[in-house]
Amino acid sequence: MVSYVSALLYGVGGLVVAGMTLLVALQERLVYVPVLPGLTKSYPITPARLRLTYEDVWLQSSDGVRLHAWFIKLFPLCRGPTLLFFQENAGNIAHRLEMVRIMLQQLQCNVFMLSYRGYGASEGYPSQHGIIKDAQVALDHLSQRTDIDTSRIIVFGRSLGGAVGTVVAKNNPDKVAALILENTFTSILDLVGVLFPFLKWFIGGSGSKGPKVLNFLVRSPWSTIDVIGEVKQPILFLSGLQDEMIPPSHLQMLYAKAAAHNKRCVFVEFPTGMHMDTWLAGGDDYWRTVQEFLQQHVPAKKDDESSHSDSVILDVGAK
Repeated sequence: MVSYVSALLYGVGGLVVAGMTLLVALQERLVYVPVLPGLTKSYPITPARLRLTYEDVWLQSSDGVRLHAWFIKLFPLCRGPTLLFFQENAGNIAHRLEMVRIMLQQLQCNVFMLSYRGYGASEGYPSQHGIIKDAQVALDHLSQRTDIDTSRIIVFGRSLGGAVGTVVAKNNPDKVAALILENTFTSILDLVGVLFPFLKWFIGGSGSKGPKVLNFLVRSPWSTIDVIGEVKQPILFLSGLQDEMIPPSHLQMLYAKAAAHNKRCVFVEFPTGMHMDTWLAGGDDYWRTVQEFLQQHVPAKKDDESSHSDSVILDVGAK
């Protein structure tokens, strides 16, 4: 019996040590994936391929890293809302162009697409602190432009981009008019327990159980759940219930935390939406949801009508 218990303890200890080693050595490769398997770091296409009116924008982050972005307009003099789009962790902005093309048409908007450091044509290497700097310089650039309505800048983030966007919205209540989050996680700390169940007792977010003694090993925690309650702007949560990457419960928890402090929150579920295709699976209902949110909370002329809206949860079936 003693030898059996000892073997079991050694086995568990071995798993934990192996998990720690993997976490330390490969964590940033798991969090940030600028190059998809079998592809190159460069953009496979540009907006010109889809006949979109766009501008190559080069920025310098506050720590000197040179960044690339595309500013895509519905048409040259479009004064509609401008969406600052923050992408997921894998691939580059070119892989989102088809979605953005439809976004422009459906929302009658402009879209600014930032390549995080280490992604696409941007220099440097990705990290949480670095990407937050990158996002801030992108917003500052948009806020200083004279060819858009700077009172109608909306941050749109999907997955990792939602974590980025939440920080930017919280830090810039005077520059960001609204926030849209799609299939975003509560924190990387909580995702570790999803990807590596045997580590969930040692690594976790502020609401998880266990001693969490290994949290210090995670260099990019992205604890959105600890930031979302400080966002004062209207927030739209878009949840794909078939998300195979991030449990939908993560976005539900983010909504609950936000709505406890912010009455201008809307949560919408799309039953057939997966992690990357909720916009496609949701079809017209998806775009109508976003349109209605923008019309209510970011109208062409500023007014106080949005102040009376209550937090709501909707269940939208894909057509």
